[in-house]
Amino acid sequence: MRVHIGGDHAAYDLKCALVTFLQGKGYDVVDHGPAYFDAEDDYPVAVLRAAEAVSGDLGAFGIVLGGSGNGEQMAANKVRGIRAALAYNVELAVLARTHNNAQVLSIGARMNTQAEAEAMAETFLTTEFSGDLRHARRLAMVERYEQHGQLPPIPAAEG
Repeated sequence: MRVHIGGDHAAYDLKCALVTFLQGKGYDVVDHGPAYFDAEDDYPVAVLRAAEAVSGDLGAFGIVLGGSGNGEQMAANKVRGIRAALAYNVELAVLARTHNNAQVLSIGARMNTQAEAEAMAETFLTTEFSGDLRHARRLAMVERYEQHGQLPPIPAAEG
Protein backbone atom coordinates (compact mmCIF):
# COMPACT_ATOMS: atom_id res chain seq x y z
CA MET A 1 0.00 0.00 0.00
CA ARG A 2 1.27 3.46 -0.88
CA VAL A 3 1.27 6.18 1.77
CA HIS A 4 1.85 9.81 0.83
CA ILE A 5 3.20 11.89 3.71
CA GLY A 6 3.88 15.59 4.13
CA GLY A 7 4.19 18.20 6.83
CA ASP A 8 6.04 21.23 8.05
CA HIS A 9 8.85 22.28 10.38
CA ALA A 10 6.80 21.67 13.53
CA ALA A 11 6.44 18.02 12.57
CA TYR A 12 9.68 17.49 10.68
CA ASP A 13 11.18 15.05 13.20
CA LEU A 14 7.90 13.14 13.57
CA LYS A 15 7.47 12.95 9.78
CA CYS A 16 10.95 11.47 9.41
CA ALA A 17 10.27 8.97 12.20
CA LEU A 18 6.94 7.94 10.63
CA VAL A 19 8.55 7.46 7.22
CA THR A 20 11.07 5.05 8.78
CA PHE A 21 8.37 3.33 10.87
CA LEU A 22 6.01 2.84 7.93
CA GLN A 23 8.75 1.65 5.59
CA GLY A 24 9.72 -0.87 8.27
CA LYS A 25 6.12 -2.14 8.20
CA GLY A 26 6.38 -2.66 4.44
CA TYR A 27 4.49 0.39 3.22
CA ASP A 28 5.54 2.17 0.02
CA VAL A 29 6.04 5.65 1.47
CA VAL A 30 6.24 8.74 -0.73
CA ASP A 31 7.66 11.67 1.23
CA HIS A 32 6.39 15.01 -0.10
CA GLY A 33 8.51 17.00 2.30
CA PRO A 34 9.89 18.95 3.75
CA ALA A 35 13.25 17.45 2.85
CA TYR A 36 15.05 19.40 5.58
CA PHE A 37 14.20 21.44 8.67
CA ASP A 38 13.29 25.06 7.95
CA ALA A 39 11.68 26.91 10.86
CA GLU A 40 9.99 29.30 8.42
CA ASP A 41 8.43 26.79 6.01
CA ASP A 42 4.71 26.68 5.25
CA TYR A 43 2.62 23.54 5.69
CA PRO A 44 0.53 23.91 2.50
CA VAL A 45 3.62 23.26 0.35
CA ALA A 46 3.99 19.59 1.32
CA VAL A 47 0.49 18.91 2.63
CA LEU A 48 -1.32 19.89 -0.56
CA ARG A 49 1.11 17.82 -2.61
CA ALA A 50 0.55 14.78 -0.39
CA ALA A 51 -3.25 15.16 -0.52
CA GLU A 52 -3.23 15.68 -4.31
CA ALA A 53 -1.09 12.58 -4.69
CA VAL A 54 -3.62 10.56 -2.68
CA SER A 55 -6.49 11.87 -4.82
CA GLY A 56 -4.75 10.62 -7.96
CA ASP A 57 -3.48 7.31 -6.57
CA LEU A 58 -6.32 4.80 -6.24
CA GLY A 59 -6.05 2.83 -3.00
CA ALA A 60 -3.36 5.08 -1.53
CA PHE A 61 -3.60 6.87 1.80
CA GLY A 62 -1.99 9.97 3.22
CA ILE A 63 -0.64 11.29 6.48
CA VAL A 64 -0.19 15.01 7.00
CA LEU A 65 1.55 16.52 9.99
CA GLY A 66 2.03 19.85 11.65
CA GLY A 67 2.18 21.37 15.10
CA SER A 68 -1.51 20.86 15.86
CA GLY A 69 -2.66 19.07 12.72
CA ASN A 70 -5.52 21.55 12.30
CA GLY A 71 -4.20 23.60 9.40
CA GLU A 72 -2.90 20.49 7.70
CA GLN A 73 -6.32 18.83 7.88
CA MET A 74 -7.98 21.96 6.53
CA ALA A 75 -5.53 22.21 3.64
CA ALA A 76 -5.87 18.53 2.72
CA ASN A 77 -9.66 18.84 2.75
CA LYS A 78 -9.44 21.53 0.06
CA VAL A 79 -8.26 18.89 -2.42
CA ARG A 80 -11.29 17.67 -4.37
CA GLY A 81 -12.39 14.21 -3.27
CA ILE A 82 -10.21 14.08 -0.18
CA ARG A 83 -11.58 13.39 3.27
CA ALA A 84 -8.92 14.25 5.83
CA ALA A 85 -9.47 13.63 9.53
CA LEU A 86 -7.59 15.07 12.49
CA ALA A 87 -6.96 12.43 15.13
CA TYR A 88 -5.35 12.71 18.52
CA ASN A 89 -5.92 9.14 19.64
CA VAL A 90 -6.38 5.68 18.15
CA GLU A 91 -10.16 5.73 18.61
CA LEU A 92 -10.48 8.79 16.36
CA ALA A 93 -8.22 7.16 13.77
CA VAL A 94 -10.55 4.14 13.76
CA LEU A 95 -13.67 6.31 13.42
CA ALA A 96 -12.08 8.33 10.62
CA ARG A 97 -11.87 5.12 8.60
CA THR A 98 -14.93 3.13 9.74
CA HIS A 99 -17.43 6.01 9.71
CA ASN A 100 -15.93 8.58 7.34
CA ASN A 101 -13.84 6.53 4.92
CA ALA A 102 -11.08 9.14 5.29
CA GLN A 103 -8.08 8.73 3.03
CA VAL A 104 -5.85 11.19 4.87
CA LEU A 105 -4.92 11.26 8.55
CA SER A 106 -3.76 14.50 10.13
CA ILE A 107 -1.60 14.38 13.26
CA GLY A 108 -0.32 17.17 15.48
CA ALA A 109 3.31 16.63 16.43
CA ARG A 110 2.99 18.96 19.42
CA MET A 111 -0.08 17.07 20.60
CA ASN A 112 1.14 13.47 20.33
CA THR A 113 4.21 11.42 21.11
CA GLN A 114 5.97 9.43 18.42
CA ALA A 115 4.53 6.21 19.83
CA GLU A 116 1.00 7.63 19.75
CA ALA A 117 1.48 8.85 16.18
CA GLU A 118 2.78 5.45 15.09
CA ALA A 119 -0.19 3.71 16.69
CA MET A 120 -2.66 6.09 15.04
CA ALA A 121 -0.98 5.76 11.64
CA GLU A 122 -0.89 1.97 11.75
CA THR A 123 -4.50 1.79 12.95
CA PHE A 124 -5.67 4.21 10.27
CA LEU A 125 -3.91 2.29 7.51
CA THR A 126 -5.22 -1.12 8.61
CA THR A 127 -8.82 -0.17 9.37
CA GLU A 128 -11.48 -0.66 6.69
CA PHE A 129 -14.50 1.54 6.00
CA SER A 130 -17.54 -0.16 7.57
CA GLY A 131 -19.70 0.34 4.49
CA ASP A 132 -22.73 0.79 6.74
CA LEU A 133 -25.62 2.33 4.83
CA ARG A 134 -25.93 5.32 7.17
CA HIS A 135 -22.25 6.21 6.75
CA ALA A 136 -22.34 5.72 2.99
CA ARG A 137 -25.49 7.89 2.78
CA ARG A 138 -23.80 10.71 4.71
CA LEU A 139 -20.66 10.54 2.58
CA ALA A 140 -22.82 10.68 -0.56
CA MET A 141 -24.44 13.87 0.75
CA VAL A 142 -21.05 15.47 1.27
CA GLU A 143 -19.84 14.31 -2.15
CA ARG A 144 -22.94 15.74 -3.90
CA TYR A 145 -22.30 19.04 -2.17
CA GLU A 146 -18.62 19.00 -3.14
CA GLN A 147 -19.34 18.09 -6.76
CA HIS A 148 -22.53 20.05 -7.43
CA GLY A 149 -23.17 22.40 -4.49
CA GLN A 150 -26.32 20.44 -3.70
CA LEU A 151 -27.40 20.74 -0.07
CA PRO A 152 -28.97 17.63 1.47
CA PRO A 153 -32.76 17.84 1.79
CA ILE A 154 -34.17 18.77 5.18
CA PRO A 155 -36.11 15.78 6.54
CA ALA A 156 -39.87 16.24 6.73
CA ALA A 157 -41.18 16.67 10.25
CA GLU A 158 -43.05 13.70 11.60
CA GLY A 159 -46.29 14.20 13.35
